[in-house]
Amino acid sequence: MKMFKTFFITFIISILVTITGCNSASKEKEKIKVCPQCHMELPNSNVNTAFIVKDGKYIYFDDIGCMVLWSKDNNIHLEDVVAKAFTNDTKKYVDAFKLHYRIDEKTPMHYGFGAYEKEVKNSINFNEVILRMLRGENMANPKIRKQILGY
Repeated sequence: MKMFKTFFITFIISILVTITGCNSASKEKEKIKVCPQCHMELPNSNVNTAFIVKDGKYIYFDDIGCMVLWSKDNNIHLEDVVAKAFTNDTKKYVDAFKLHYRIDEKTPMHYGFGAYEKEVKNSINFNEVILRMLRGENMANPKIRKQILGY
């Protein structure tokens, strides 16, 4: 009888451990955010990330360029939604249309657009970022990268 009790308790504990482990793993998967454009996991640091709010839903991107391309593919005009980018200088999300962008930054998808709240030398505005992304004039294009970096 004593052996049966030990076996039964061990069995119950192993079931509880298994159930607890499975639940925590599924909750971890829910926390991971993935860019809807390139399907890369979003960085924990938020650097170079952006998001839009459409119909009360937050859609996060790992690169500002991904936000532009995804919006075009989904017929969303960025002027008509809340569009914010994470700034490299003040480290917060700010309206994408109010920011200044450098074109030679190292970004997750190599588009090169880094957002700054304070004006920086040789920066462009968000409308120019949109135009350059739609034309393919970004650092992911080898010809443009060579032109910008000079090699």
